Amino acid sequence: MAPQREWLEQDFYKDLGVASDASADEIKKAYRKLARELHPDANPGDAAAEARFKRVSEAHSVLGDPAKRREYDETRRMFAGGAFRGNGGANGFPGGYTRTTDFGGGGFDVSDLFGGGGAGGGADIGDLFGGLFNRAPRTSTRPKRGNDLEAETTLAFRDAARGTTVSLSLTSPSPCTTCHGSGAKPGTSPRVCPTCNGAGVVSRNQGHFGFSEPCQDCQGTGSKIDEPCPDCAGNGVTVRTRTINVRIPVGVEDGQRIRLAGQGEAGLRGAPSGDLYVTVHVSPDPVFTRSGNDLKVELPVSFGEIMLGATVSVPTLDGTVGLKIPPNTADGRTLRVRGRGVPKRSGGAGDLFVTVKVAVPSSLGPEALAKLREYADAERADGFRPREGWGDQ
Repeated sequence: MAPQREWLEQDFYKDLGVASDASADEIKKAYRKLARELHPDANPGDAAAEARFKRVSEAHSVLGDPAKRREYDETRRMFAGGAFRGNGGANGFPGGYTRTTDFGGGGFDVSDLFGGGGAGGGADIGDLFGGLFNRAPRTSTRPKRGNDLEAETTLAFRDAARGTTVSLSLTSPSPCTTCHGSGAKPGTSPRVCPTCNGAGVVSRNQGHFGFSEPCQDCQGTGSKIDEPCPDCAGNGVTVRTRTINVRIPVGVEDGQRIRLAGQGEAGLRGAPSGDLYVTVHVSPDPVFTRSGNDLKVELPVSFGEIMLGATVSVPTLDGTVGLKIPPNTADGRTLRVRGRGVPKRSGGAGDLFVTVKVAVPSSLGPEALAKLREYADAERADGFRPREGWGDQ
């Protein structure tokens, strides 16, 4: 999550191309569209697309989380509305607030609220203003858990029913492979900040107000790194492309989301990673349709097979099975094959429902036509009247 000071300098709504009152679904739809267009895999070697991809990802990580979005909106609204504005000029800060404001004696640096904006900084706005409004501050502003990520995959119908494993390529903030996420140069370790004793927060009085604010020595992290890792500049995180093998459980349905704990964005300086949510799309099958754990299939049969009875082969997810069609079976009748549907996670499987449909030949040879005429004459002689009583008022 971007430090709150950086929030004031970024318009996440503009980055996603949505209005400030956009719904959660509109934000998600806009992010997915832009992520597909700007993904580094789709724009190899395009530095501008990669930079925009990072901005879009950061915007979604904030606006896609209801709590972070409220915090972001409140932060920008507070400063844009003139909070902490003094008599001086804007000093280059967005929203028109001044850098130094007098609170009952002594200069007060607004940038102090944000821990100086260092690489590991970024305090919780609730901590920053808790003291100002006489709310109890939180006990720590150490680096937070990484953001959750979303991905999509499309499966064949039968793979989704039986379960499978797919490989996903993700470009996202990940633990630095040099320092293994600690942020410290290999061979060294972070140490507890002596100023705040690892709390990440210090309290001080400014005139008539008491403030709880991020520790300036450790920038609110609770620890100090004397020798930062050269590859991640002490963050413990680098953006890289990684491949994740995702096990798709049996019976997954179209639109279902699968959660992979700890596979999202890495947290700063060894903080826990977020989760990865994979939305599964299932392609239609040319043979089967699905209803819960049951499968349905239409079976073409000849007129002779449903009149005389027959045993025919029926497709399943695992090969074919023999199905006995009783004599004089009506066209459109559905027969059940137990245990040949979609496997259940609890064990067993649903059923396969087979609907017989009479297939009419496009043409017949002379011998078949002659036999058919004999049959039609015999049918009438037996008194079979297929439309008897049909259409009577």
